[in-house]
Amino acid sequence: MSFDRRTRVEQMRSADRARDRRNRVLAIGVSAVVVAGLVGFGSYMVLEKSEAKERNAESRAQDSKQTEQDRKDLAAEPIAGEKTWDAKKLTRNHVTTEVTYPMEPPVGGDHNPAWLNCDGVVYEKAVPNVNAVHALEHGAVWVTHTDKASGADVGKLASRVRSTPYSLMSPYEGQAGAIMLSAWGKQVTVDSADDPRVARFFAKYVQGAQTPEPGAPCTGGVDG
Repeated sequence: MSFDRRTRVEQMRSADRARDRRNRVLAIGVSAVVVAGLVGFGSYMVLEKSEAKERNAESRAQDSKQTEQDRKDLAAEPIAGEKTWDAKKLTRNHVTTEVTYPMEPPVGGDHNPAWLNCDGVVYEKAVPNVNAVHALEHGAVWVTHTDKASGADVGKLASRVRSTPYSLMSPYEGQAGAIMLSAWGKQVTVDSADDPRVARFFAKYVQGAQTPEPGAPCTGGVDG
């Protein structure tokens, strides 16, 4: 009888060990499946993110091409009422004295050695002509307005300038129109911020062909 009891105990222990082995094998198998699933999912997500990044890059490139084409199309359109001065007659000497310009706002001529910061800067007060003209020499477009311009127009123009490198904006009392745009040797008076000539002027003259010093900086100068 004692022998039988020992045999049954050994059999039970053997069965427990077998069950433990099966459980371990099963656990290892489940873990392997989970790990494989996680690895597969991770690989899928990495691939998906990579493809999404490529799609976004292609989309941005396409948008950039479209924007550049739009700019070229706008620049090719005529600007009614635009005034032009002979660039060869606009002197470019650096002076430290005040300069009397034949037009208001000035579109060229002798100017201060320091340019006015023009990296999309909106000035709340009038700025020195001699510094602004230097900014025009670097290819900036200068938006000026009198107190006759509406607050809505001033706000829209300010928004455009802030989003456009190589442009600046300031009040300018004494000019002929409520809103005027100037570049080196170029100038136009517009009726409002929504006047289509605004977009054309920006497209044509921000770092345009009229620029005496293309690529010169619009930062590192003075702030009026």
